Amino acid sequence: MMLCPELLAGLKAEARKLALARRASCEPALGTALTAHLLRDAPPPPGAIVAGFWPMGAEIDIRPALHALHARGHRIALPVTPKRGNPLQFRQWQPGDTLARGPLGTSQPGPDSPPLTPDWLLVPLLAFDRAGHRLGYGGGYYDRTLASLPDATAIGVAYAAQEVDEVPVGVDDAPLAAIATEGGVIFCGAPKV
Repeated sequence: MMLCPELLAGLKAEARKLALARRASCEPALGTALTAHLLRDAPPPPGAIVAGFWPMGAEIDIRPALHALHARGHRIALPVTPKRGNPLQFRQWQPGDTLARGPLGTSQPGPDSPPLTPDWLLVPLLAFDRAGHRLGYGGGYYDRTLASLPDATAIGVAYAAQEVDEVPVGVDDAPLAAIATEGGVIFCGAPKV
């Protein structure tokens, strides 16, 4: 059922409030358990360029996954936040690199880091459901990015406590292939990894 944009925006705003409160009680260090499940059950294919993100606030800490994937020989890319309305851009990162302060409280590679086009992405979220729908922060950056990378595999990363029965979804919301949590990997209806 298609919801009118105003109703959908209201449902998402309310869901974001609830998701932020739920996530605030989680332990960021659970990223180590998430990494073990991800690498065992849904690893990227050999040679894949993997995009992650530098966690901020109460987001699950995926830095252990980024380090482990780099150690396995994957090139790692982190997003560079563009002007609103555009997809994310990605630049190379490796352990030990210094990050620059980006917009919206993000940390990102500096302008001297080479650009990369990822084919496998770890995607942050506020809430998810088992159909692979995610609730983001509301800027639409990842939805535009995933639309611009139709052959890429998108894996959500979150605490298990961020799961909800149903995420309000609009026509431009891109589904995820799977969600990795500290409790395991949930495979969804989007193309499999």
